[in-house]
Amino acid sequence: MNPVPAYPAPAKLNLMLRVTGRRADGYHLLQTVFRFIDFGDTLTFAVRPDGVIARRNDIPGVPAGTDLTVRAARLLQQAGTVRAGADITLEKRLPLGGGLGGGSSDAATTLIVLNRLWGLNWPRARLQELALELGADVPVFVFGESALGEGVGEKLTPLPLPPAWYVVLFPGVEIGTACIFQDADLIRDSIPLKIPPFSAASGINDLEPVVCRLYPVVAEYLAWLKQFGRAHMTGSGACVFAEFEREAAARKVLERLPATMRGVVAQGLAFHPLREMCE
Repeated sequence: MNPVPAYPAPAKLNLMLRVTGRRADGYHLLQTVFRFIDFGDTLTFAVRPDGVIARRNDIPGVPAGTDLTVRAARLLQQAGTVRAGADITLEKRLPLGGGLGGGSSDAATTLIVLNRLWGLNWPRARLQELALELGADVPVFVFGESALGEGVGEKLTPLPLPPAWYVVLFPGVEIGTACIFQDADLIRDSIPLKIPPFSAASGINDLEPVVCRLYPVVAEYLAWLKQFGRAHMTGSGACVFAEFEREAAARKVLERLPATMRGVVAQGLAFHPLREMCE
């Protein structure tokens, strides 16, 4: 009996995130730089003939009915008029509300894999359109490479980035994106950068001051990490990161992490691990 393949759902880092305006419908306009790292969730899929889509394991804080993986599978099933279903197992490593795009990445991996397993074989552009219905961060995981994101994050342009390693810390709080974007103190008129080029020196996150005020533990983690170089928050938080040229330098920092804190060392990726599964 062949083992069931496991498919990665990597985390993303926002190396920069600027809020450049607001649309009439309330959505904020952003300029951001996305980068994948080799740390994330893992999913397995088993096609079933009866059309049922079910998640096979329990995940604290993620009811199956609202899980983005289940929603993604059902959306693709409906859009593609697929009669088959799927059993989904999700091994969750990325923290909820951490700004690492865990749910979005899980959803994208579901779209990419079931697109192949169900025999749809839709092109990448069509999957990206579907991905946007699930959330603004989902399309970049289908896009599959480091990118400049604009609009609400769905306008994507490839952006080659130099090799790098990251120390990523998990403050252990779950942050709701909506409450951060609704905060009265949020900067909403940042001037967009001209990209390319992009460097780590440009890595400002306009959401960071609001999150640090509302969640002091995030500020504490940032302050600790800033002892060793530039450190920033990713997305709407809570996770923070610092970039290093070499793995050894990153690991030396992680070795000094207090026992009360949690984090990992991860390598920056140029491409999503499943990029070759759709064209």
